[in-house]
Amino acid sequence: MDLMQNVFEALDSLTSNKLRSGLTVLGIVIGVGAVIAMLAIGRGAQETITGSISSIGTNLLFVARGGSEEVRNPKPLTLDDAQAIADPFAAPSVVGVAPLLTGTVEVSYAGESTFTMGMGVTPDYSFVRNVELQEGEFISESHLLGRAAVVILGPDVAEKLFGRSEGVVGETVRIEGQPFRVIGVTVPKGGSGFNNEDDRLLVPLSTAQVRLLRRSQGRVDMIIVQAISAEAVPSAQDEIAAVLRARHRTPIGEDDFTIFTQQDFLDTARTITSVLTIFLGGIAAISLLVGGIGIMNIMLVSVTERTREIGLRKAVGARKRDILIQFLIESSLLSLAGGLIGIALGWGLSMAVGMIAAANNADLNPRVSLDAVLLATIFSAAVGLFFGLYPAKRAADLEPVEALRYE
Repeated sequence: MDLMQNVFEALDSLTSNKLRSGLTVLGIVIGVGAVIAMLAIGRGAQETITGSISSIGTNLLFVARGGSEEVRNPKPLTLDDAQAIADPFAAPSVVGVAPLLTGTVEVSYAGESTFTMGMGVTPDYSFVRNVELQEGEFISESHLLGRAAVVILGPDVAEKLFGRSEGVVGETVRIEGQPFRVIGVTVPKGGSGFNNEDDRLLVPLSTAQVRLLRRSQGRVDMIIVQAISAEAVPSAQDEIAAVLRARHRTPIGEDDFTIFTQQDFLDTARTITSVLTIFLGGIAAISLLVGGIGIMNIMLVSVTERTREIGLRKAVGARKRDILIQFLIESSLLSLAGGLIGIALGWGLSMAVGMIAAANNADLNPRVSLDAVLLATIFSAAVGLFFGLYPAKRAADLEPVEALRYE
């Protein structure tokens, strides 16, 4: 008996019980569709997060307080530290330094209020972070020296307060109950979560120190450093570490500061999202397992129903191998059909999630990859073979005489 004849007979057997076969295929369809959709969503989330981090800049370093566990009382970062890092003789690979303070603040205008990220910055922040304004001017040295009550709003903050992001320069808003004059609005950049540059406000660092975030004189929360180029980041990191070790007088291996690079953030984000994607795919694969159990159940029922048929085939010369192959082909066809329909379902679910995300202004674009499709398809075929093997073997092991006697 050739392979094509086996396939045609398997199709004839499966189509004779359309409802039962359809319900069996449904388990595989849901499993394959869920696996493809979950992997696509996970990969889309990974690209969104890594893209957001990459948009920060490939030549930036972030210096924060705290480092080695052996250091019990790490010294805070200060403006003097930032000035020392900016010294071209001490750190020749550095071209820009921007100390900053951060904290959540309440800003209000005419009865409208919102909580947002408040940042105390210096004029150098504009150069280091490449800040663009759609109107107004950036914070200047005179604002910094005079502790001026001026603020630059992100477009999202302006929209929440004024219902628009244009024509708001000169207006007065209240930050933590204190009046501040709006001197600029940044250009929309998009983003979400911690990297949403549109949902924040900027004030002079000196003003934030004494009026809003209230840090001790000279203390800063973070220092952003710009290297000459992406290739110069490692040397800049070494130079910054040497400057701070000398200033803080810390022994080698007991740094009381931490220097993060973009690569550190990318590696961490990729690790987290990869684990999340595997976790989601694993959960979805459980439904494939359930679908495989369904195939085994139906094939066992089919063996029982067709016991006399199996006995008759053996009586007229069918070999044990022929019966085994026949039932394996039937289970494989069920899983293959479910896999093909599941691919379409997974693609459709991914597109639906992408449209829902776009409608809610969420930066998520699920991406169905070829490897995910192949993985789900091969896995579904393997499920069919694995769970069809026992019923097929049971059918092949039937004795002709006993099978013919079966009622």
